[in-house]
Amino acid sequence: MADQDKVTVRLSPVPETLLWNLYHRAYEARQPRTVLHDPKAIELVDRLDFPFEETFGPPHPLLAQGQALRVRSFDAAVQSFLADHPTGTVVNLAEGLETQFWRIDNGRARWLGVELPETAELRLALLPDTERRRTLAQSVLDLSWMDEVDTEGGVLLTAQGLLMYLRPPQVRELIAACAERFRGGALVFDAVPRWLSAGTQRDERRGEKRGEKRPAPGYRMPGMPWGLNAGELEKVRTAHPGVVDVRELHLPRGRGPYFGALTPVLHRLPALRNLRPTMTAIARFA
Repeated sequence: MADQDKVTVRLSPVPETLLWNLYHRAYEARQPRTVLHDPKAIELVDRLDFPFEETFGPPHPLLAQGQALRVRSFDAAVQSFLADHPTGTVVNLAEGLETQFWRIDNGRARWLGVELPETAELRLALLPDTERRRTLAQSVLDLSWMDEVDTEGGVLLTAQGLLMYLRPPQVRELIAACAERFRGGALVFDAVPRWLSAGTQRDERRGEKRGEKRPAPGYRMPGMPWGLNAGELEKVRTAHPGVVDVRELHLPRGRGPYFGALTPVLHRLPALRNLRPTMTAIARFA
């Protein structure tokens, strides 16, 4: 690709995590026995003028596969929704440069993305809106985006890589607002365990004390104020009486011993399930 076709990227620390996700998703998509067919992610990495390896380090195969399998758990939830609501609306809250639409769109559903302005600008430069796929440039905490959601055919909301970067009261308020507004719908989200949330916040505080603009050596995620252990999922129901069911979505099997044999064990054993770095769950509203 010619240099003039490249898109330059400059994002603040939390939005920049979307590039980490894209980088690892594209790496896994390039593998001969990939667990995620995602040519659009590869295309985006090739179009961006961004020092991926300098910023994030060499791709970690285990992390990349784990990221891809987590993405597939979201895909499966959305596909299940579309099977029952083929003309429904999928609302992606802070999806960044996620390319789910190109993997699983059914040709009939409506898709609405809600992005911070700096992220929306990048997404629209790379993935312009279409008649069925729109992007709103605003914080998900500005609940006016809800007025733009067509609820006629059913609604499924996704929050992939979002909630952990909000403060706990903000998470609770957002879930409550969704439950109140989108009765009969559902929210698919991911969460990090409390040990990981606490660790990222310690790292961030140490970096601030040293006056670091970017922690070194290597890349570390920004602080994640909200953590939720797998054994605490029922707490999500306390956000609003309309949250009637919350359950974990298990990862599909992947390659190798960790994702092929060990991961299912981590889901079943209470003593181990909170050690996983991420959890994907669905909350249903009534």
